[in-house]
Amino acid sequence: MQLTSPDFSPNGPIPSVHTCEGPDRAPALAWTEPPTAGKSFVLIVDDPDAPDPTAPRMTWVHWVIYNLPASARALAPGATLPAGTLEGLNDWKRSGWRGPCPPIGRHRYFFKLYALDIVLPDLKRPTKAQVEKAMQGHVLARAELVGTYQKQK
Repeated sequence: MQLTSPDFSPNGPIPSVHTCEGPDRAPALAWTEPPTAGKSFVLIVDDPDAPDPTAPRMTWVHWVIYNLPASARALAPGATLPAGTLEGLNDWKRSGWRGPCPPIGRHRYFFKLYALDIVLPDLKRPTKAQVEKAMQGHVLARAELVGTYQKQK
């Protein structure tokens, strides 16, 4: 599987329109070559450089989506999610996209897409850890896209 975005190149800067310094709209994403036996996808976006990339202490979760339909091959900008898709909680304790807003330095943002051999049950606004636990043993393929961001102001 391959995960790409028309909004930023691999390891390239994420435009401010997708961050706290702009309208904070989720970037468009697309993926190719998922496994034919796939039943659903999970997307997790996180930042392992929090709070400071020179001394990271935690991984900050920006977005958790699960049960993306197996027929899906893209997410439009602004994240209108396909029917049946469920969202978990980010580290702001809310569902939905919350873009980069690093307090210091240039951070890396990992967009991780997993193809699963099942559709997960409704986990009732789960955390990243709860989704990861539920998908254990069911991952058929994984793709990753990394973008970076450093505040301009």
